[in-house]
Amino acid sequence: MAIRDSILPEFSHEMATSRKTLERVPEGKPDWTPHPRSMKMGRLAGHIAELPGLITTALGQESLDFRPPGAPPRTPYVMGTREDLLKVFDKNVAAASAAIAGVSDEALMKPFTLSAGGKVIFTLPRIAVLRGFVINHVIHHRGQLCVYLRMNEVPVPSIYGPSADEGQL
Repeated sequence: MAIRDSILPEFSHEMATSRKTLERVPEGKPDWTPHPRSMKMGRLAGHIAELPGLITTALGQESLDFRPPGAPPRTPYVMGTREDLLKVFDKNVAAASAAIAGVSDEALMKPFTLSAGGKVIFTLPRIAVLRGFVINHVIHHRGQLCVYLRMNEVPVPSIYGPSADEGQL
């Protein structure tokens, strides 16, 4: 079995449950945060929406410096409307799914380097970037977003089983 054939169902499942969570992000609260050092809700939702796009980058090039020396830094996506948020997410997920579906095992073993300001953050095999840095990263922030939803009295969707708001699956 090709590696892509094992990772694509995992990716699809995690993105579907992430989308359910993003569908619940309230509009009109982009600056809400549970703590001054926490990400604002609009940025957290935007970060989840943009993360799957890193898969197409990691599979399509050898490296990325998201704050290249001498150039303006990348502008992070911040949720405006829920409709726009879901469009960004869906576009990134579709592109990532297509990239995964077309990748060879050999390409997944090649290294990808992520840098900031010319400083290497990591160099990992691309499969590790997909699983560890993108899928797990989305899961981590999705969990944070569920706490934000709970604190704002927004029903939390079921993800791996029933939530306190949705009961039985």
